[in-house]
Amino acid sequence: MKEKSCANSLAVKTSHVLPPDTNTHGTLFGGKLMAHIDDVAAIAAVRHARKPVVTASTDSVDFLAPVKEGHSICVEAFVTWTHSTSMEVFVKAVAEDLLTGNRRVCTTAFLTFVAVDDAGKPVPVPSIYPETELEKMLHEGASIRAKHRKERRKQSKELAVNFGTSFPWNRGL
Repeated sequence: MKEKSCANSLAVKTSHVLPPDTNTHGTLFGGKLMAHIDDVAAIAAVRHARKPVVTASTDSVDFLAPVKEGHSICVEAFVTWTHSTSMEVFVKAVAEDLLTGNRRVCTTAFLTFVAVDDAGKPVPVPSIYPETELEKMLHEGASIRAKHRKERRKQSKELAVNFGTSFPWNRGL
């Protein structure tokens, strides 16, 4: 499998923030932005793997600034690191006041995707190489983030086992 550059996976989506997309504060719903993030990150992962992918985790979503109704939201994503079947994707969302041209990064996120075959089984992905200083910075920190993901996933599985499917604290309510 041929190694690919981070830039090879770049995916970008720009959307207008309209009234149905906003909350009572007149700002973009966080869940709506998260849907944009997952969509664009998945496109970046598929571009890299050239295979179907599934979201394995949303490692972090940091909302740094609100996005107002009437502004645009531009979501950019690219693969920063790969393991055997998984890919870490970095996402940056930029809000723009379309009337003034003022732009600011409003959200950053890291997601992990796994490439799968037709039966839904994980399949190998090409390795990745960073070219720019920012890509190198993200790539170098990826193994630490992967270690934290693995630890967090183990804790999540333990919580799932401990809590099970019922709510025992409801006491019959």
